[in-house]
Amino acid sequence: MALVASCAVGGSDEPATQDKAAADAVINVLPYGKAKNVAPDTTVLVAAQGGALSAVTVRAGGGAAGRGTVMKGVLSADRTKWRSSRSMSPGTTYTVSATATNPDGKQTKVETAFTTVQSTAAVGIKDITPQKGELVGVGMPIMITFDKEITNRVDVERNLRVVTSKAIEGAWHWVDGKTVHFRPRDYWPSHTKVKLIGQLNGVEVDTGRYATQDFTHEFKVGRSQMSVVNTDTHMMKVRRDGEVIKNFPISAGRGGTWKYYTTNGKHVAMSMEPVVIMDSSTVGCGPGCPGYYRQTVYSNVRISNSGEYVHGAPWSVGSQGNSNVSHGCVNVGPENARWFMKNTLRGDPIDVVGSPRQLEPFNGWGQWQMSWHRWVKGSAVSLAFDTEKL
Repeated sequence: MALVASCAVGGSDEPATQDKAAADAVINVLPYGKAKNVAPDTTVLVAAQGGALSAVTVRAGGGAAGRGTVMKGVLSADRTKWRSSRSMSPGTTYTVSATATNPDGKQTKVETAFTTVQSTAAVGIKDITPQKGELVGVGMPIMITFDKEITNRVDVERNLRVVTSKAIEGAWHWVDGKTVHFRPRDYWPSHTKVKLIGQLNGVEVDTGRYATQDFTHEFKVGRSQMSVVNTDTHMMKVRRDGEVIKNFPISAGRGGTWKYYTTNGKHVAMSMEPVVIMDSSTVGCGPGCPGYYRQTVYSNVRISNSGEYVHGAPWSVGSQGNSNVSHGCVNVGPENARWFMKNTLRGDPIDVVGSPRQLEPFNGWGQWQMSWHRWVKGSAVSLAFDTEKL
């Protein structure tokens, strides 16, 4: 008998199933599309579900056509979230264009738009000192003046960046509602490059009022030149990069009346003025007043707002080096005055010692008269910080 062997293969008669296609990625955007009156300091958030973001563009005043300024933002490491890194402009329409890709490589694209609230009153910058590109002395403070009152000083301060070529610890100090100053803990290191960056556009400075101006402001600190005026020895010593280069005989304020003392303390050169008409009317002694004077003076370096200068004084050369006879200024000989004016930078420290009358911190640029602790307390956040590296 023949044996017939048979073989059977187990399995189903149905065809093998294929993997299911991945679902499309979903993109969510905040603020929502067509939103109105969005606060300019709102964070724009783009998030992808079921995929990764491959492109995000947030553009002010235009869409994919390429018009308007592109907003900067940060993408998460897993590429599922993008968030804006700064405030927006008030009264502006923003277009958000985003693309996400699912695991199968299929793209989802979304474009939405929203509009920020209009500012009730724009706030701008009235002045920044020092000037752009200026070469300054090691005592130069940074001084910003706004054109309107600032009540939200914390957010303004947090959006002011100081970037330097050498490591600096510094702090901001609010002088009043419109004015904020920056100084290092100690004098600037010589030959430091400084960049001040204000990312203020869209920062709410008061209820319903927004700053509207960004800026970048660069200057450079020059050599270190420091002068000491001694009203007791009647001499003025000038050091450059640590070495004494000049030693002038001087005559300081004669005293007797408080206003006729040269103010004591850490002054800073504010301006170099070849010719100044000095008039005692500016300190309350007009024509007919005993001691009234009005005189043309040459080779002047201003050191305070109250009318103090280091200047040429040919009429007091005989007293220079031995006695104090001025109305409060620092008198030096004409040749020495010309040299000093020519070789001084705005921001050079000029320290006066020996006088009983103290310089007030904001009488001119006397910021260095304030202790570091007190200076930092004038910050809106009450903190010092290390500058960013240029």
